[in-house]
Amino acid sequence: MFKGLGQMGDMAKMMKAAQEMQGKMQQMQEDLATMTVVGESGAGLVKATSTAKGELTALDIDPSIFNGDDKEVVEDLILAAIKDAQQKAQDKSQKEMSKLTEGLGLPPGMNLPF
Repeated sequence: MFKGLGQMGDMAKMMKAAQEMQGKMQQMQEDLATMTVVGESGAGLVKATSTAKGELTALDIDPSIFNGDDKEVVEDLILAAIKDAQQKAQDKSQKEMSKLTEGLGLPPGMNLPF
């Protein structure tokens, strides 16, 4: 199709690849919104569910931890579960991104989108 155009043919290939990448990135963003991770604390007494994009969607607290004297402990467990879910979401997102970019020849650790 672009024979004889030299660098113009290469440019067309690059543009096509960029468009394909943009489509894959958009699909990945949509997929991350539906993937879930669960963070835990207190040996599973508190569980926080999040999308891989980091949006908290659910919080499950075992009723056995509700004791008026342990209010601060409960609060700490809730925060720890949420932080665990957020870290797992970030790890999942980076893992999915690396799957997408590994075929591009980009250096390891290059974060997209820029």
